[in-house]
Amino acid sequence: MRFKKTNYKLLNLSNGHEFEDKGWTLTDPEGKTPSLIRAVYQNKTFSPRPGLDGIYRYADWMPVKRTLKNSCAPVTYKSEGLGKHLGLDNLYITFSGWNPKIGARFRTCSFKETEAFSVLARLEADEKRILVVQSAGNTARAFAQVCSDNRIPVVICVPADNLHDLWFSKKLHKCVKLVTVPHGCDYYDAISIGEKLAEDPGFILEGGAKNIARRDGMGTTLLSFAEVTGRIPDAYFQAVGSGTGAIAAWENACRLADDGRFGANNMRVFVGQNAPFSLIYDSWKAGSKGLLPLDPDAGRRQAEIILAKVLSNRKPPYSIEGGLFDVLKASNGDVFLADNNDIMYWMMQYRNLEGYELLPAACVAVASLAKAVGEGIVAKEDYVMLNCTGGGTLAAMSNGFVFKKSDLEIEPETPSSEVIARVKALFG
Repeated sequence: MRFKKTNYKLLNLSNGHEFEDKGWTLTDPEGKTPSLIRAVYQNKTFSPRPGLDGIYRYADWMPVKRTLKNSCAPVTYKSEGLGKHLGLDNLYITFSGWNPKIGARFRTCSFKETEAFSVLARLEADEKRILVVQSAGNTARAFAQVCSDNRIPVVICVPADNLHDLWFSKKLHKCVKLVTVPHGCDYYDAISIGEKLAEDPGFILEGGAKNIARRDGMGTTLLSFAEVTGRIPDAYFQAVGSGTGAIAAWENACRLADDGRFGANNMRVFVGQNAPFSLIYDSWKAGSKGLLPLDPDAGRRQAEIILAKVLSNRKPPYSIEGGLFDVLKASNGDVFLADNNDIMYWMMQYRNLEGYELLPAACVAVASLAKAVGEGIVAKEDYVMLNCTGGGTLAAMSNGFVFKKSDLEIEPETPSSEVIARVKALFG
């Protein structure tokens, strides 16, 4: 389905400058300071569209030009097991994974599908350039699946150490090409390959946190909560690698407050990281808007150690205007740490309490919530949104699966010209 032009403008969060979207605008061309831009929708009323499938029920607050097939919206429900265990009267879980019993049918088991279905629907149907996506794992799987289903050419750059995350129910279409950086490299190295490809006009960089479609797709998790509860949460919990999902949730909380029917935006944003990869935690606790120095080799070693490898971003949108630091400060939020033992504990506990398993990253969010409750940061009567960003892999894989192999492995130090030539050759 094609949409008429969604009515919105772009807002530079550093200076308040509003301007038109040229179709794939990622930054304010007149901006003097690095800043995120935000979509300002003409429709200030939260208006789900039940006639549209999956995530596109929230299309009025997404910068999309069309719908794509096989999308699913996040599912929010009031927790009984975990809520009782933690002593919370109003704990709501927003789940984006595979659990058909509650209506969750994310085939890749990750909320990264929300961003894939939004970003790809922002592309024109006749786009000739090849999309470039950089990922630590879950984003790669989501974009690969959605691009395969909808025949959208894409190059996905990932660390070879994360190839175990690239499983699918069946073989992908040939329009999906996977480029890896060798063993021992991390997400930042994969990002560098994508940036080199973007130097050629035949490729278009997805844009990460700078892409309004990515954030507004991820922000549908908060819209799911609001649709069920009729309000903005008092506290929001999520595990983060980049923090983009938490930024997106805050932006939609602001939009809901402007609507006027969901209360004021008093939402506190709480995020968690998997120790020892603690760049955001360390920077926040130091009171620094700038990221603290992290030796690349140390960052790679930390990424190898943690169970939730998708949380290992050495270049998160933390310091940029409108980024995670600003969100944490504006919301009076905080950052928690969970180690691998915490993850294993909550993987088992959550399965017993809620009846389905979570991915390791989502267990970091659960562990963060438990610590906040233990420290008295969250009150018994607070309305709490726990963003469980993935799970249900065992059930989803029970009918069989295949792994996507690398189409090309390339060293991150490879010159741009060689990277571009070798990737172009994959498409004939």
